[in-house]
Amino acid sequence: MLIATRELEYETEDGVVMPVPVSLYSPEKNEKDWGCQYAIGWPNGIESRVAYGVDAIQALVLTLQSIGMSLYFSDYHKSGRLKWGDPNDGYGFPVPKNARDMLIGYDKRFDG
Repeated sequence: MLIATRELEYETEDGVVMPVPVSLYSPEKNEKDWGCQYAIGWPNGIESRVAYGVDAIQALVLTLQSIGMSLYFSDYHKSGRLKWGDPNDGYGFPVPKNARDMLIGYDKRFDG
């Protein structure tokens, strides 16, 4: 079940602004653990992944971090033309400690 969405924007080299939707789905229990799916609607296609945890909360936290990693390691971020709100303010998703040096804007201020 879809539980949350966020829409980022990517501006092409030609100045065309394209939506980049991020969709987060509720954690689901399988036989031994919990999985939480997300999807990012990149201009070149949909990236869909699942992060697993020992319970629903861990699966959700790991999924949010996985979203952050996907965004920050993307070529779209590296181009400097991916944004959520004001340019260079970050995307509002956490990343694991070993990737916090990549954070920008508000994400860098609230790296917890």
